[in-house]
Amino acid sequence: MPDGRIEGNHGRPAPETEIRITALHALRGANFWSQRPVTRMDLVVGRYDDISSADVPGVASALERAMPDLIEHRCSVGERGGFLKRLRTGTYAPHIIEHVALELQAMAGCDVGYGKTRGGDEPGEYTLVFEHCHSNAGLRAAALALEVVQRAFAGTLDSVDYAVRELAALLKTPDTPPLRQRILCAITGGGPRHETREEMLRRGLSDGELVVDVAPGYLLHAGLPYSRSDMAIILDTDLSDVPDRYRDEERARQLVGVVADAVVRDGVVVVPAKEWELQDYARERECRVVIFAPDDDITRRDQRVSRAQGLVRDGRIVLESFDRTCDAGAVREDAPVAAQVAAALAMFTLEELHPDTCLPAKR
Repeated sequence: MPDGRIEGNHGRPAPETEIRITALHALRGANFWSQRPVTRMDLVVGRYDDISSADVPGVASALERAMPDLIEHRCSVGERGGFLKRLRTGTYAPHIIEHVALELQAMAGCDVGYGKTRGGDEPGEYTLVFEHCHSNAGLRAAALALEVVQRAFAGTLDSVDYAVRELAALLKTPDTPPLRQRILCAITGGGPRHETREEMLRRGLSDGELVVDVAPGYLLHAGLPYSRSDMAIILDTDLSDVPDRYRDEERARQLVGVVADAVVRDGVVVVPAKEWELQDYARERECRVVIFAPDDDITRRDQRVSRAQGLVRDGRIVLESFDRTCDAGAVREDAPVAAQVAAALAMFTLEELHPDTCLPAKR
């Protein structure tokens, strides 16, 4: 049958119709989806893309019998029983897997509740994420949830006790240690990250200070590789190392903005001029915002929200704050202008955070 069902089998998916896991990650630090640790699973669902829980008799009732506390999942309906309502009216396998993965962990003793499911680049591809309290248990819950959901669609699900016992045993084993590393500065964006770090070193940053180049693609797939930072530099939102759907303006800003999630309170986030949504995001996280531009086009709105600005005027890098202005030297031809201005501004503001560690920007 073209839709993946078999005549005479009550509309159930054909045996050869299966869901494949194409990627599975445990994200320990702040990430694109959440500031909490989450498990990410990418799926190709094949013909399940056209088969909802309402199309196959018994799916909702089988899951409800095996996992009675699914009634507590509010889902997008926003009320107790919301997810079960969606099961009965029709929702699709990736979304169901997300909720089953959360409930299996809850049955094993984890206090988890956050999850999200989104479509992928191509029809039939999905990314789902869900909270975990133990990274190995989260990874295993993903695979077990997939198995449980496929059994529900096949009409063979009677119990999930075996899955709960396995997860409960995993929860008793040592977990991957939580991220605790604190760094001085992270640099992200699609622009000259390496050149920005090199420019900070040229301007006096100690080689012993940790300045981490975090590619947007790494952020997307693994989350932040550290716990906290004193500063973050966002060079731009023009991303090239991520799938197309993460390059649109809203998602690109959300992705690079992850570095602001880990900046300490009253830390500094260096943001391009006119990126007002990113500026507001950093301020909402109680960070100090400083603005840079590779020219002198900094607007009044930029100036109102920023503690300092870096710009280019008459071929020279000018740094300004409330109480001082300095000439940070002529723009050179051996490095990108954005890297030079962002690095000079970062060093300018780091003087206030670490006066004994960072040398003043060259004037």
